[in-house]
Amino acid sequence: MSRSKISRRAILRGAGAAVALPWMEAMATAADLSGSAPAGPRRMAFFYVPNGVHMQDWRPGAEGRDFQLPWILEPLNPLKEDTLVLSGLAQLNAKALGDGPGDHARSLSCFLTGVHPVKTDGANIKAGVSVDQVAAQKIGAATRFPSLELGIERGGQSGNCDSGYSCAYSSNISWRTPTTPTAKEINPRLVFDRLFGGRGRSGSEADRRKRSLYERSLLDFVLEDAQALRNRIGMNDRRKLDEYLTAVREVEQRIARADSDAADDSSVDVGVARPAGVPKDYAEHVRLMFDLIVLAFQTDTTRICTFMYGNEGSTRPYPFLEVAEGHHDLSHHGKDPKKQEKIRKINRFHMEEFARMLLRLKETKEGDRSILDNSMIVYGSGISDGDRHNHDDLPVLLIGKGGGTIETGRHVVYEPQPLNNLYLSMLDRMDVPCERLGDSTGRLDKLA
Repeated sequence: MSRSKISRRAILRGAGAAVALPWMEAMATAADLSGSAPAGPRRMAFFYVPNGVHMQDWRPGAEGRDFQLPWILEPLNPLKEDTLVLSGLAQLNAKALGDGPGDHARSLSCFLTGVHPVKTDGANIKAGVSVDQVAAQKIGAATRFPSLELGIERGGQSGNCDSGYSCAYSSNISWRTPTTPTAKEINPRLVFDRLFGGRGRSGSEADRRKRSLYERSLLDFVLEDAQALRNRIGMNDRRKLDEYLTAVREVEQRIARADSDAADDSSVDVGVARPAGVPKDYAEHVRLMFDLIVLAFQTDTTRICTFMYGNEGSTRPYPFLEVAEGHHDLSHHGKDPKKQEKIRKINRFHMEEFARMLLRLKETKEGDRSILDNSMIVYGSGISDGDRHNHDDLPVLLIGKGGGTIETGRHVVYEPQPLNNLYLSMLDRMDVPCERLGDSTGRLDKLA
């Protein structure tokens, strides 16, 4: 059948629901079809792990293309040709610089800003504008949400969390202004509702949860629109639409199970009950958030995202990995082999979940390229070795080809230079003018 042209901003609507669509052939422009321009936009995302990593199992032994991924990075083997391992980059403004203890707070607040934060646990917090928000302020108007800030652990915005540093420094990676952090969302239910629209109802969380037992799927409300769209598009697009709606429904069902588990959870005090939509299982929590990031990128709802596996200094145990001790305590292993084995298990788990999400982005096509091809995704920490608390030679990955502007599949070793030089190079590829960011000294070479 002949293909009907549809808008890239087309939305399935019904009864308060608004389901954005993925890229389809029916949305292609003449430039897309000729191959003279990429079908999808460029995107950037930043994934943060607290407490550093076990560097002995992180840094490859060889440079260039002839390298093997070490144990922690082994889950990236199917994505090796999409990966850059970057060694030698630093955030030296995370050092004390006369301010004494507080490495964890400084590490996170400095990671995307390159600015030494003001040491205070009062209202006069100050760091710098983060790279994601520099981009959001310039190109955010092109999408429904300028940026998404997501995470797993809720954090305070005031009080003393690290040796005289405000909790705001330990809890926020994104800073809209030097004095205004951008709080992250940890509840998959609320993220889903933001992406796909609410039902326009009000009431308490308990009332909302009770109502959900009698409600149909969000997709039930857009079936009429979806069927009308199917009648206008070709076979390939029908298959893509069905796969996408199935993925949305699967995420919705998993969030509903978390709602139900939260309602039935009698294992915690009433005053600290887990919010509906937040899974009891940490791994499922991470996977849900990652799947929501994929959907947000797939529908071009945003092009900029940050994600935190935990607040800096996180003491979370990982019992499903047979790790009963807290993450932070284990990171100060003192070269104890048993503690090192447990910290590397945590690092490996984080990487496995990250790789799972990346594979989904790689499998999701936009014309001749994938979403991953059109993306630049940074993974790292503001601390290198958790036992040393050093901020040089940070563990940093850059995944994705940036729309064909980055030569991946290499381990690149730099003479020590600011991590922010990488961010300037990324902003260039997002067409966001920026002469200097934090302590940057120029653009990072050897990316292409």
